[in-house]
Amino acid sequence: MARLELRGKTAVVTGAGSGIGRALAVGLAARGCHLALADIRPATLEPLAAELAPRGLRVSCHALDVADRDQVAAFPAVVMASHPAVDLLFNNAGVALAGRFDEVSEQDFEWLLSINFHGLVRMTRAFLPLLKQRPEAHLVNVASLFSIVAAAGQTAYCSSKFAVRGFSEALRQELDGSTVGVSVVCPGGVATRIAVDARVGHAVDAAAMQTMQQRSAKLLSLPPPKAAETILQGVERRAPRILVGNDAKAGAFLERLMPTGYYRLMRGLLGD
Repeated sequence: MARLELRGKTAVVTGAGSGIGRALAVGLAARGCHLALADIRPATLEPLAAELAPRGLRVSCHALDVADRDQVAAFPAVVMASHPAVDLLFNNAGVALAGRFDEVSEQDFEWLLSINFHGLVRMTRAFLPLLKQRPEAHLVNVASLFSIVAAAGQTAYCSSKFAVRGFSEALRQELDGSTVGVSVVCPGGVATRIAVDARVGHAVDAAAMQTMQQRSAKLLSLPPPKAAETILQGVERRAPRILVGNDAKAGAFLERLMPTGYYRLMRGLLGD
């Protein structure tokens, strides 16, 4: 596929109120891209829309819970009421769940999957017909370094992100030859609130949770604007996989080098 020109296109961004999603919106606007911004906390979108207003772009803000099947199914019509077309979909919304497998409930495990994986699949199903109508379009699914390597204490999160990567890679093959490209994004430690806002498993004790938060504060260090710029440059190249951060690149290399033994080195790096 030829290089993707973002100017004049319209992008839907989920989880746009903070973190990587917000930075993606700013980066897309800087490239002249119209925006449909969605977040479960719509109040977070208002200051972002005000910041982008001087650019003279079409920017619409929408309350959306990607775990809600009916909301997602109705969302394309909501977006099309404000925009003439949709050229890009950034499936960025995501959550975290702290705790080992036997420390988290079945309900919490399914809650995370309903957002990180099933929500992404629903959004893709809802918007793919619109993307296919465009002369060039792109789907961007935000996975994680933990879609390439796994870590103890992240069974739910890793399950969802490995699923996102597998879904994205299979869908890319199915769309080969069409006008729709697919990128799967694998960020390492980006300085967002995902760890702070994480749901905590019912059996995780306070001391363990404090240790997790301290570790996360050290590992989540890449500024979201830098992460977003890497992602957008990859999208412009229509890169099939976009590794974000040196830790993501190192993790991908370790997995290729030691497909079943990388975790021993990761334990040392993560302080386990």
